Amino acid sequence: MTGGEPPGFDAQGWLAGVRRVPSPHCDPRPPGAAVELVVIHGISLPPGRFGGPHIEDLFLGRLDPAADPYFREIEGLRVSAHFLVRRDGEVVQFVPCRLRAWHAGQSTWSGRQRCNDFSVGIELEGTDHQTYEPAQYQALVPLARALLAAYPIRALAGHCDIAPGRKTDPGPFFDWARLRAALA
Repeated sequence: MTGGEPPGFDAQGWLAGVRRVPSPHCDPRPPGAAVELVVIHGISLPPGRFGGPHIEDLFLGRLDPAADPYFREIEGLRVSAHFLVRRDGEVVQFVPCRLRAWHAGQSTWSGRQRCNDFSVGIELEGTDHQTYEPAQYQALVPLARALLAAYPIRALAGHCDIAPGRKTDPGPFFDWARLRAALA
């Protein structure tokens, strides 16, 4: 997926045209929960380093704690996101949108708790301390368009917006104005 018109989702919420790597870290959404929020995150593993298999390994529950000292700190963490947008713009889907991914943690949006129940999580490979790549925006825009076309999305928010004081991603270098203008 690299620009152009958004492809569609199948009945389970798998997006056509992206690489699928099913994560075991998901479960059913509560009855009647609709996807109304997109949460944008930033992630790098180890922190500040890009590339490699570590983000996928984390989302698949197979991160080797001996591979980096930081990995010992997060050993046993069970997390996932629906999507990952790598630095080169590759989009990887881990959880179908019909299911609840475990990306938001303790969170609140518009007075509603447990944002995982009603959101889709998109991780961007990056940090709070540097800009995201143009290729990531070129992939994020059609992904967001596809989500907006398929689900009753009411808002796009950062992890920092739904868990203030606890989370800071996607960070000050994420260009919200660029994303919003592209989606307008």
